[in-house]
Amino acid sequence: MFIEAFKEALTITSFVFLMMLVIEYVNVQTSGAWHNSLKTNKLRQYFLSAILGIIPGCLGAFSVVALYSHRVLSFGALVTAMIATSGDEAFIMFSMFPLKALFLTLILFVISIFVGYFTDKILPEGFLFKKISLNKFPIHEEERCNCFIKSEIINQLKHCSFQRVLLIGGLLFLFFGFASGEFGPQSWNWIKITILLAVFVSLFIATTVPEHFLEEHLWNHIVKIHLPKIFFWTFGAILVINIILKHLHFESWISDNQITVLIIACLIGLIPESGPHMIFVILFFQGTIPFSILLASSIVQDGHGMLPLLAESKRGFVSVKLINLTVGLSVGILGYFTSW
Repeated sequence: MFIEAFKEALTITSFVFLMMLVIEYVNVQTSGAWHNSLKTNKLRQYFLSAILGIIPGCLGAFSVVALYSHRVLSFGALVTAMIATSGDEAFIMFSMFPLKALFLTLILFVISIFVGYFTDKILPEGFLFKKISLNKFPIHEEERCNCFIKSEIINQLKHCSFQRVLLIGGLLFLFFGFASGEFGPQSWNWIKITILLAVFVSLFIATTVPEHFLEEHLWNHIVKIHLPKIFFWTFGAILVINIILKHLHFESWISDNQITVLIIACLIGLIPESGPHMIFVILFFQGTIPFSILLASSIVQDGHGMLPLLAESKRGFVSVKLINLTVGLSVGILGYFTSW
């Protein structure tokens, strides 16, 4: 059981790493476009916030908090992003049940826009702005980077840094591991092909990007901050749930106490951290809880996208969380009584 949980966690973490690496690359290359394309139209704000929110990981959520702190986005647009986002768990859901994860994302997208719109209608104009300082957030506000300089590639490979050697070596290890079937699907299907393509793109990025980008974005941000946390949370959740389900026969209690599980899921979603939500992702994957509980949990939780706002405005943090909790519980209870 320990070895199976370890291999499954390693597979999931590898996929998360590949997707985060690619998204980090795209984020830095297009960060200016996100800000320049934003208009004053409220409806466009909700759509932009929802789009940034559904991007797996923390980047979109951090961007929305930064824009809100600069009074570019409304409070409703901030709520929109935090309902839409699932943090790092989005990567994991797409790796475990991609079609259902896509369906979940579409529902979160629609719900988030409606809730954001009505939030601004109900609350006064400029709600909480006076509690927000005018200082910029330093998080992910990066200058545009020229990440493909042909004349520098050969020189970078000749004088590889320790981080670049480890990244390229690790990606080659993943490529052969997934290609041989040691990790992930053993048979050739679209999932296996997609993962191998992601490894190939990641190898291109790790090989060609300049040293600053590789060290600051790929190594310091993804490898050092995200990967250990994702792996240990995933491994721990898989191992604990497998032990509970296989030895304690917890399935019957969960089936008989769906409302209690729903409340627990929503309360855990209040924690401003990626990881705890993983428990309910795995329970849904194993067929132990219904889709409605996973949806409610996803509405309330926002990974660690809210941490910058917590540092800037405790009242704003609590306000967003209370709105999300209310919406999550309402949707979950509706799902319970309609059996979905």
